[in-house]
Amino acid sequence: MSLRRLPWALLAVLVLAQICYPLTGGATRAGLTVATVVLGWLLSVGHALLTRGARAATALVAVVTGGGFAVEAVGVATGFPFGSYDYSGELGPKLAGVPLIIPLAWTWMAWPAWLTAVRLTRSRAARVALAAVGLAAWDLFLDPQMVAEGYWTWRDATPALPGLPGIPVSNYLGWLGFAVLLAVALRPLAGPAVDRVDGRDAPMFTLYLWTYASSVLAHAVFLRLPASALWGAAGMAMAAVPLAVVLWRARRDRAAAPAPVPRVDAPA
Repeated sequence: MSLRRLPWALLAVLVLAQICYPLTGGATRAGLTVATVVLGWLLSVGHALLTRGARAATALVAVVTGGGFAVEAVGVATGFPFGSYDYSGELGPKLAGVPLIIPLAWTWMAWPAWLTAVRLTRSRAARVALAAVGLAAWDLFLDPQMVAEGYWTWRDATPALPGLPGIPVSNYLGWLGFAVLLAVALRPLAGPAVDRVDGRDAPMFTLYLWTYASSVLAHAVFLRLPASALWGAAGMAMAAVPLAVVLWRARRDRAAAPAPVPRVDAPA
């Protein structure tokens, strides 16, 4: 297998794992959750390494994985900026009260969210804003799902969004604010290579759109969490829907473009 195809292979395994998730339960589901997060981290970091080089991949890990762990450790210890919460022991080993897979999850989605923002925006400010929203909106799916599984609990879950009891609004606002900081820090550290997209980024765009569509379906049908299906659908739509439209138009335009005329050399 060529390295160019590796992200597609990892994406296929990730999709299969996510399809299996609602069909399992208990310890099997918890183990599958951990495996899925690790796969997602490998996919995004591996893609960054293969397409943008070591500097971009190192920056992604340092900013999002490292920063994500730091803010989670502060959150568990102090209740800032998300609110007071505790993790159960079902998500594997912990450090400073934080399961080690948690910062991996944010890295998994931060990279496709960033590339989506690059594809859709021109100005630096708009890029940071859309990347942050595209990442933080995923938590409208993630937190209700994980709380329902008992993977973490909130000590004070008020005020909460309508239909999403058990999770304070401060959680979503905290992740939005932190996502802005991640997006601001990524570009200077990763270098100019992360300000461009090309055909090599198709697996990441597919990952973002798959995450959006499959999360809506899973929450609405399989996980019986209709409120988070609606909130997540509305939140991630701000990035996912424009991305889908832009990609569809680009494909339509390529299909409509006239075929190149073969060159015919004049006889000598």
